Amino acid sequence: MTDLYARDGRVLSQLQKLRFFPLSITGGHGSYLVDEAGRKLLDLSASWGAASLGHSHPALIEAVTAALSNQAGASVLSATNENVVSLAERLLESVAGAEDRRVWFGHSGSDANETVARAVVAATGRPRIITFTGSYHGGTAGSIAVSGHSVQEHADKADGLISLHYPDPYRPVGDDATGEAVLDALQQRFAADAPPDEIAAIFIEPIQSDGGLVVPSPGFMKALCALCQQHGILVVSDEVKVGVGRTGRFSCHEHEDFVPDIVTMGKGLGGGLPLSAVIGPAEVMNFATSFSMQTLHGNPICAAAGHAVLDTIAHESLTKNAERTGNYLMSRLRQLMQTHELIGDVRGRGLAIGVELVKTRAGKEPAAQAAAKLVYRAFELGLVHYYVGMNSNVLEMTPPLNLSEAEVDEAVAILDTAINDVVANRVPDSALDGFEGW
Repeated sequence: MTDLYARDGRVLSQLQKLRFFPLSITGGHGSYLVDEAGRKLLDLSASWGAASLGHSHPALIEAVTAALSNQAGASVLSATNENVVSLAERLLESVAGAEDRRVWFGHSGSDANETVARAVVAATGRPRIITFTGSYHGGTAGSIAVSGHSVQEHADKADGLISLHYPDPYRPVGDDATGEAVLDALQQRFAADAPPDEIAAIFIEPIQSDGGLVVPSPGFMKALCALCQQHGILVVSDEVKVGVGRTGRFSCHEHEDFVPDIVTMGKGLGGGLPLSAVIGPAEVMNFATSFSMQTLHGNPICAAAGHAVLDTIAHESLTKNAERTGNYLMSRLRQLMQTHELIGDVRGRGLAIGVELVKTRAGKEPAAQAAAKLVYRAFELGLVHYYVGMNSNVLEMTPPLNLSEAEVDEAVAILDTAINDVVANRVPDSALDGFEGW
């Protein structure tokens, strides 16, 4: 273990750690990180999708440096600034929706989703919210309260929270891969214990991210959202991890052919700087002043980073690259699947990809320990990625949007070796000591 990692253990709180292997970073460029030993590591995570332009992108450096050299304050709380206003204007142009909308800026997807969860209830007067089993909307009290992930079972949930099964074509509930049973169950709830006029909003993920990179059955989201909007239930599309060009569209919900009422963004919007956004109808977003504010919200430096991300996505055609390179990565992973029984499923859109590991294809029993050992061994071989899922058995790949096909080939070669080593029991159980993971 490196000196930096040991020092980390002596001074940093465990409360904020989600560790899989002893990664100590001293720098990075493009799709590569540099660790304390000077090794170059190919980064297929991009810090859970936050480093959307990769590391040390010149456009991000230039934008942030310029904003700092003539700093327009540090907040939008009691004064406005050009960077934050023009970024809001650009987001309203980029995301389809009602004519009269407003943008709220925060630090993370957690504070964005918490703000929405509070605002929709207050603005509509309806006290209840619909969510999904497996959903992860953040790590603050308010965002956890409307989430359904197993890792957050210890936390309090919103009063009257309604939880639906997320339609997983690989692991269908009741042998229904279409999601029709979920729609039927919701309508039964409407007629029984969950009258629609009590429900303010439904929180959806157009790809259920931390629940296992689950892509919903075709047509399900469109039908679900039409049903909810028919009853005046606001549709909130959480695109914190899968939005801003990652899936081959600017907004992930575009794949599903519906228009949500509210969209939340985070992670990649700031390119690695703390920046989130909510886009929604004015009657909700202007419900009250001083309702959801923190001093550094609307920071012009972070807003400048947001501009750099949007500029670079446009100038370097990164949405198209995410689609093209993502398709190539999925095809290479499916080739691996032909030779490795450990891989049960490969799924995703663009550069939001999940690889589900199972003990046997026929039984589909989650291979959680194999996932933990695989990401550890891949790290030793020079590749950074993590695992997610309700069963901790889905490899998550959310690399920089400018990932190249040559880097895909490098990553797949490392994965191939790592899988062979895990299957051959070359990674001891003791390697995982101290790394609790997800």
